Amino acid sequence: MYKVFVNEKELSFRERPVDGVRSVRYEDPATLEMAVDLLLNTSADGVVIWQEDVAQMWSAFTGLYRVVEAAGGIIYNAAGDILFIYRLGRWDLPKGKIEKGEAPETAAVREVAEEVGLSDVSVQDFFTCTYHMYRERDGKYVLKKTHWFRMVQHGTDLPVPQTEEGITKVEWKGAEAIKAEVLPSTFQNIRIILHALD
Repeated sequence: MYKVFVNEKELSFRERPVDGVRSVRYEDPATLEMAVDLLLNTSADGVVIWQEDVAQMWSAFTGLYRVVEAAGGIIYNAAGDILFIYRLGRWDLPKGKIEKGEAPETAAVREVAEEVGLSDVSVQDFFTCTYHMYRERDGKYVLKKTHWFRMVQHGTDLPVPQTEEGITKVEWKGAEAIKAEVLPSTFQNIRIILHALD
């Protein structure tokens, strides 16, 4: 199964329809474009595209859009808190585009250094990939694939927000603060990550 968020609405690719969710059987790439249109232009908050061969559907979907790859970090300190950035009124995790020829793991470490000023981190392991779509200046939609890595801070450097990228705060958050502050004010992809960490 794959999930893509389009304007924070879920488009999922499954083997079977789901009760209570608008489910459309996959026939051809036009079905995929119709599903995205439903999420963009109607009140539907989710759409399921289904057929037995999920890989075939996913391949057709990724062929319709330019795919931009990014990488980011779920960074833990010695207390087990996670580092969040605050940008455009929402809590997020540090991430950014992968440069040409750059490995996702390397990009994640670089982006953490750029966005929060921490160089004393290392990658622990790969965690997951998330997907969302956004509109470029030319009006076309892009599929963004973000590779997420669990990371550990080894020193005591204080994080500093990269204000030129619109980041106004960086804060370590424990479980209670994540539940009370982050989850109500973050993106669907970040919610998925945080729930999967439990």
